[in-house]
Amino acid sequence: MALRLLLKKSLTVYLTLWVLLLGGFTPDGFAMLIPSTLSWSESDSQRQQELQKIQSLLESKRIAQRLSDLGFTAQEIQERLTQLSDDQIHQIAQYLDSLQTGGDALGIVIALLVIAILVVILLQLTGHKIIVTK
Repeated sequence: MALRLLLKKSLTVYLTLWVLLLGGFTPDGFAMLIPSTLSWSESDSQRQQELQKIQSLLESKRIAQRLSDLGFTAQEIQERLTQLSDDQIHQIAQYLDSLQTGGDALGIVIALLVIAILVVILLQLTGHKIIVTK
């Protein structure tokens, strides 16, 4: 009887430890909505819009000149555009949207002004005088 009670207790402790240990290793479940895919007509119109955006960029004088310098004709460029997949066209269009013509000159000017103001404040706090002469 004592052996049976000891066996029961040890089995209970053993199973309890395994449940606690294995319970900590279960992966977390996450639930979220999955966006629906675009219908055929929507994806086709989106492809056309993105193609027009790419073609308008390729038709600019500088880019057309650079491509012709590299040895590409307008017909070759058009053929290559038609061979691109929807994902490739979408990726190029997104990249074109992220480009800024002329760079980010305003950000550089603002950064320089902030640095100049900080230098003036630092000089004033240290007791130096700022003299501007002509």
